[in-house]
Amino acid sequence: MEKATEAGRMNTHGDGDDVTVTDVTSALDYWPAPPPWGWTADDLDRLPPEGPNGEPDFFKHVELIDGALVFMSPQKRFHQRMIRNLTEALGDQAPAQVTAVDQMDVKLGHRMRPCPDVLVVDTAAADDDDRTYYTPDEVHLVVEVVSPESEERDRKTKPARYAEAGIAHLWRVENNDGKPVVYTYELDPATRAYALTGIHHGRLTVPVPFPVDVDLDGLPR
Repeated sequence: MEKATEAGRMNTHGDGDDVTVTDVTSALDYWPAPPPWGWTADDLDRLPPEGPNGEPDFFKHVELIDGALVFMSPQKRFHQRMIRNLTEALGDQAPAQVTAVDQMDVKLGHRMRPCPDVLVVDTAAADDDDRTYYTPDEVHLVVEVVSPESEERDRKTKPARYAEAGIAHLWRVENNDGKPVVYTYELDPATRAYALTGIHHGRLTVPVPFPVDVDLDGLPR
C-alpha cells in the first residue's frame, strides 16, 4: 500500500461536520500519540514517506482501524503465499466485470480504512491506476489471511466493520499446520452481519460471489 510522498500537503481533520485544516507535519508533532482531532481515512494519502525520525518507508504499510493507525508486521511466507495464490486464482476465474487485487485499502468511513489481503472489486475501479482505496460499493469480496499478530482484528474487528459497510462476502484464511483453511461468510442484509457458509479444507468450491474452485492443498509453493 503506497502512501503519498509529499510531506507538506494539506489534509483535513475533524468529526466530519466541523472540518478544519492542518498539515501532516503538525499532526506528527504528537507522535506517538494521535493528534487531538484523531486520524482520519484521508490522512493516509497524505502521510510522508519517512517516519517522524526519518525512518524510511515508516508509513508504507499502515491501516486505520477505528481511528487508530495500525502498522502491519512483516509477512510470513504462508501469508505471502496465500495472498499471491488466491489473488491469481480469483483473477483467473472472475467474470469480466470484476477483478482480483491484493493489499489495497477500503475506505469504510471517516475513521476506518483497512487494507484487506485480497479483494474482488469492480473492473472499472481496478483499471484506475491512480486509486489508493476503494469504496464498499465497489467491493464484492474481502479476504483476510490471519497472522498471529492480527488475530483479533481479522476475526472480530474488521469483519464487523466490513459487514456494517455492506460488503457482501468475506473469506478468512487460517493456517492449520501449514495448510490453509478457508472460512467463507455471506452478508445477511436483514441483520447486516455475516453468516458462516462453509469451512473449506483441501478444496474451496463456492458459487458466490461467482463460481470459484481452488485446490487449496495444491496451491504452488
